[in-house]
Amino acid sequence: QVQLVESGGGLVQPGGSLRLSCAASTSISGTYVMGWYRQAPGKQREMVAVIASSGGTNYADSVKGRFTVSRDNAKNTVYLQMNSLKPEDTAVYYCKLTKLLRDYWGQGTQVTVSS
Repeated sequence: QVQLVESGGGLVQPGGSLRLSCAASTSISGTYVMGWYRQAPGKQREMVAVIASSGGTNYADSVKGRFTVSRDNAKNTVYLQMNSLKPEDTAVYYCKLTKLLRDYWGQGTQVTVSS
């Protein structure tokens, strides 16, 4: 069983930056997709940014040019660098790993963008 632990959320002013981290309990080698989703109150969970084992990335249109997903294979960790944050980025951010046709989710970390 893979466990994912997110960190790095918090309160930030509009225009500010945060970096989220997601550490996996086991090696994230082989073929996988790992990334970030978010869910705002009253809304469905949506994909924010993902990175594949091939290195390919995909971003939601709303975050392109502001967010960057990256990974450190040696640390089994995926990151989400969030710049130019907006109030509409406020949500619980979840890490997800898809490997061998199974999905694993982290517990989520709150990001609040407010002045």
